[in-house]
Amino acid sequence: MAASRNIIRRALMYVPSSSKKMLEKTSTMHVDTIAYDLEDSVAPHLKTTARQNLRSILSTPRPPSIKELCVRINSVDTGLALDDLTEVLKGEHLDAIMLPKCESAADLHFVTDVIRHVLPERHPTDGMQREGQRLPVAIIALVESARSIMNLGEITRASPYLSGLVFAAEDFAKDLSLTRTPSLTEFLYARSAIATAARAALLPSTIDLVCTAYKGSQGLKTLEEECLNGKGLGFNGKQCIHPSQIEVVQRCFAPGEEEVEWAAKVVIADEKASAQGRGAWTLEGKMIDVPVVKKAKSVLERAKLCEIDVRAIREKWKDQEPE
Repeated sequence: MAASRNIIRRALMYVPSSSKKMLEKTSTMHVDTIAYDLEDSVAPHLKTTARQNLRSILSTPRPPSIKELCVRINSVDTGLALDDLTEVLKGEHLDAIMLPKCESAADLHFVTDVIRHVLPERHPTDGMQREGQRLPVAIIALVESARSIMNLGEITRASPYLSGLVFAAEDFAKDLSLTRTPSLTEFLYARSAIATAARAALLPSTIDLVCTAYKGSQGLKTLEEECLNGKGLGFNGKQCIHPSQIEVVQRCFAPGEEEVEWAAKVVIADEKASAQGRGAWTLEGKMIDVPVVKKAKSVLERAKLCEIDVRAIREKWKDQEPE
């Protein structure tokens, strides 16, 4: 698995790279990951201009409100990926490459080899970060077809710098001749397969499909429902296509207040139970054992990454005792 910054990708916001005005607006966004798009949102005759537009953006220090700068390049089979990579990898502040239509290990091998050639200083051979060394450019793979789903095993093992999987529902629906419905049940198998494969490979990010609704209260309600549905399947982030979606996505994929408080009580009480030599105990009438404690610790770690004041919550429940 790729070395990575202490980052969590809840909201991944797409931004077209052909408009300088739109690129400049991104500096005011408060979002986990900005994905500058060189693929679908850029017409063929504007690809060169879009790459050049990105050079200045990626050469400027990342605003503190943005945790990660990513570029979605064109897929390997278009013949445009090499030109995309050659240009954007020159950007000093580039953090990640998003690879669309990733259908096999070969696609990831191509991107990894280019990164090795262009940025050898950001590709340690042993996968370890050395003192003073910049972290490698992460790779995020888009899963968009039946072939991608069938090859998830080889895809997740293909590059040491693979950092996440993203489900592209519209292209997947096109590939299988599906009609998207509000229930999203037609995507259940694919989404479950992606979340399971990412977890098995210990990838930090599993990013769910785009919600096409973003206007008005009903649009945001639909977005929230989709977020909670995806979270229930094992996804820990979602793609955004409009700034109005960011707050809802970040809130839904962060641990809730009650969830964090329960986790803090479990961890605090377990520390005391362990000191007493107790392997299993109860809390508020519920049995607590090792798996429950591990889940609670995971919730607190995620809460920290989501900028929740875990220390204050632990202080609030410091007197919690195992029953």
